[in-house]
Amino acid sequence: MARVFSGMKPTGEATLGSYLGALRHWVADQGPDALYCVVDLHALTVPQDPVQLRADTIGLATTFLAVGLDPAVSTLFVQSHVHEHCELAWLMECTAAIGELRRMTQFKDKSAKAESGSGFVSGGLLTYPALMAADILLYDTDEVPVGDDQRQHVELTRDLAIRFNGRYGDTFVVPKATVRPAGARVMDLQQPTRKMSKSEDSPAGTVLLFDDPKDIAKKIKRAVTDTDAEVRYDPATKPGVSNLLSILAACTGRTPEGAAEGYTQYGPLKNDTADAVVALLEPIQARYRELVADPAEVQRILDGGAERARKTASVTLARARAGVGLVPAG
Repeated sequence: MARVFSGMKPTGEATLGSYLGALRHWVADQGPDALYCVVDLHALTVPQDPVQLRADTIGLATTFLAVGLDPAVSTLFVQSHVHEHCELAWLMECTAAIGELRRMTQFKDKSAKAESGSGFVSGGLLTYPALMAADILLYDTDEVPVGDDQRQHVELTRDLAIRFNGRYGDTFVVPKATVRPAGARVMDLQQPTRKMSKSEDSPAGTVLLFDDPKDIAKKIKRAVTDTDAEVRYDPATKPGVSNLLSILAACTGRTPEGAAEGYTQYGPLKNDTADAVVALLEPIQARYRELVADPAEVQRILDGGAERARKTASVTLARARAGVGLVPAG
């Protein structure tokens, strides 16, 4: 089986988009060669409240378990619990060219936003793609499931692996990105041309996994549509309606075009979409409540996952250290 690595930042509660676009696929693909990580170090590229970061990290790890990731099957861990990530990240920074890092789309977008807001752009915002490369390369990863907006990061990882191997000998597996079909992309309910995001300030447009069912229904029933009242899947000209159809289709195992059949008004479409989302999330919410009541068990799982991850990471890092000529500790 192909070895798979994927991670998610602890920047607030996971959304419906996080689940439909990524987490449910992680559950479907899990196995002994799959590693899933809370990438808490990546959250530090912008200033964080320490108390909130700790809570969000544990909350996201608990979410992984609640949606169905099984620590007896896959490896679940927190990035900062495996020190090899930081050590290999430095070797990747020294392998990357500064021009490559500056050309990363997310750096350009996020630094522009920071400069127009707080004015603070951290060095980590520039170099974090090297840390992301280390995350992937540490585990001899074959495949990296990503959204299309992350494909550039995997391409940089491939370039760095090939460059390192060319300079120092065969050290890293060269991974490839696996991108889910566009139908899994869930958009903001109030701004349907923008991806639903847990880091955006759009509470009315964002369904959180652990929102109260009544709030979920209210948000979906107030979703932006359009004025012509025709129900059809057409993301270019009817983004709001198409987003509802994508969500309904994902919750019920149909295509968006198939989900549109039989609807002549927006009201019934919104009602059925709300009911489908609430039904889908109900068992996840129940499992999350059980896990929150036993934080020691969640910590035990994370400790065990980090130990398992370190067994592979330490071997890869030793190979890379030897390759560049670092003297091993006595």
